[in-house]
Amino acid sequence: MPQVDVLSELLKPLRLADTYYSKWLAGGSWGIVGEDDSHAILHYMVRNGCYISFGDEEPIRLHEGDLAVFPHGSAHSFSSDTRRATTPLHSVLPDLSPGGSASVFVGNAAPDTEILCASLHYDPVTEPALYRALPRIIVLRRDLLRDEPLLHYTLECLTRESTRMAPGAQLVSLRAFEMVFVLALRTAMERLTEASPALKALRHEGVSRALTAIYASYASPWTVESLAREAGMSRAVFSRMFRELVGEPPARHLLFRRLQEARRMLADPSIPQQEIHRIIGYGSHVGFHLAFRKEFGMTPGEYRAQRLDQAPPGTIPQTNVNQNQTVQH
Repeated sequence: MPQVDVLSELLKPLRLADTYYSKWLAGGSWGIVGEDDSHAILHYMVRNGCYISFGDEEPIRLHEGDLAVFPHGSAHSFSSDTRRATTPLHSVLPDLSPGGSASVFVGNAAPDTEILCASLHYDPVTEPALYRALPRIIVLRRDLLRDEPLLHYTLECLTRESTRMAPGAQLVSLRAFEMVFVLALRTAMERLTEASPALKALRHEGVSRALTAIYASYASPWTVESLAREAGMSRAVFSRMFRELVGEPPARHLLFRRLQEARRMLADPSIPQQEIHRIIGYGSHVGFHLAFRKEFGMTPGEYRAQRLDQAPPGTIPQTNVNQNQTVQH
């Protein structure tokens, strides 16, 4: 199955709902620090460069034409130099409501640096397990972007479009940033696999087939043996390779995929609750009830009531995944 299908199936459950984008003009000495957030972030260096830092780790230098992708919205700072004290993002942009945009001027000199930033908002409930295993930052360098004409051209068009207030601008920007996001992940999957097990999993011939099966046909009666056959591998080799690249056993990954789909359906009152276990591949309502409660600490009925009461996102426990990886090219 073509590799792009793996990425499509991985991202299909991740429902991007809106975006907030900003154009930053900076000069002299400056620095901004943001907090963890439940959305993806893009930084495109239109002009000059800056440093990206995560706490006390070695800063990453972004040069003109580079693109940085933060799949999980991990807290980071961006600044003119590594010693610059940083200003909280919320003091510069107090309102980051989805659908908005802004132009920002920072620093103590005439602007010589330009950055296009975007926050891609999605419901954390729809975040696939393998997506959560992606590194906290993926850096695509200018030379690599220029080898990807669609990605490079879309970024250049967004740079110009961000200053327009034409009819439909909000929808255009959402779809364009969504395209950049998918194209960036595709490029990383094709070119940067050695630095990230999750990206390598998407390229591995056998594991990628199994992942596509899990994401596209989660309701099928899969077993480890049948997934291994789908992957064209022995059961032992498949189980070992899957766990090594994905970070968990195939049965566990399939379980979470099904329960994730159940959460999505429970949030939709038009889907009868008593039918959900069958739709996601459970033969027993009791088995589904117990698995859901074990995973999320509440029953399906309690979860539906919470969602319909518009409880704040992020109240459901998430599986812990190591996201302290950096991928660069």
